[in-house]
Amino acid sequence: MRHAGRLAALLLALAPAAARAALPVEPAEVVRTYPHDTSAFTEGLLIRDGWLYESTGYEGRSFIQKKELATGRVVQSVQLPPDLFGEGIVDWKDQLYSVTWHGGLGFRWSLDGFRRRGIWHYTGEGWAMTQDGHHIILSDGTPVLRFLDPATLKVIHTLRVTAEGAPVERLNELEYVHGEILANIWMTNRIARIDPRSGAVKGWIDVSSLAAQVGNSDPDAVPNGIAYDKRTDRLYVTGKDWPLLFQIRLPGRR
Repeated sequence: MRHAGRLAALLLALAPAAARAALPVEPAEVVRTYPHDTSAFTEGLLIRDGWLYESTGYEGRSFIQKKELATGRVVQSVQLPPDLFGEGIVDWKDQLYSVTWHGGLGFRWSLDGFRRRGIWHYTGEGWAMTQDGHHIILSDGTPVLRFLDPATLKVIHTLRVTAEGAPVERLNELEYVHGEILANIWMTNRIARIDPRSGAVKGWIDVSSLAAQVGNSDPDAVPNGIAYDKRTDRLYVTGKDWPLLFQIRLPGRR
């Protein structure tokens, strides 16, 4: 899941170029930049009460951290067991839920102090999560998103994501913004704007210029990480091991 050698398979899995061209593509417009930890292999990103929460990957280097948005300073941190590869996080009430890549093992943490409140299980891989106010939404690298009951973490229903009728593979980091699910497409410079009712991709956000500005030569240092601040109506994106966190203009806004 994390190696550039699978890029060819990804490109075959995505919708044909002609079909994708029919959907609107909006270049990301940078509003402001902030520092980001270049050792953070970003898997999950969210903003809660003005704080930035980030989860990172790799066995032995998987952390969940609370940070100052403006400076990137870590104010709270917990490390996952060293044999686990951390993936996405989501906030729900006074807790954070997290997933790991393999093994179907998730954790529940207190927002205050990151005390472990319990574990939970799911089938398949864990990639990323977000929430729409009613459900927790889980991606597993396939074109199918799972909508979970936040109380039981059982699957309520699923959503198959398509672009011009073709399934969209490698749905990665997620964020729910203004009635859309935004999803990084792993190993690409595009963020999908997904209709949560139909699963159809409404358009793409192109972050190629951001990746070029970062200039990271590591093929695994791909765009990943989307965070929306409801209080300020601001959208932020970053990538794995990127030195910058970007505030970008919200889709469709000028």
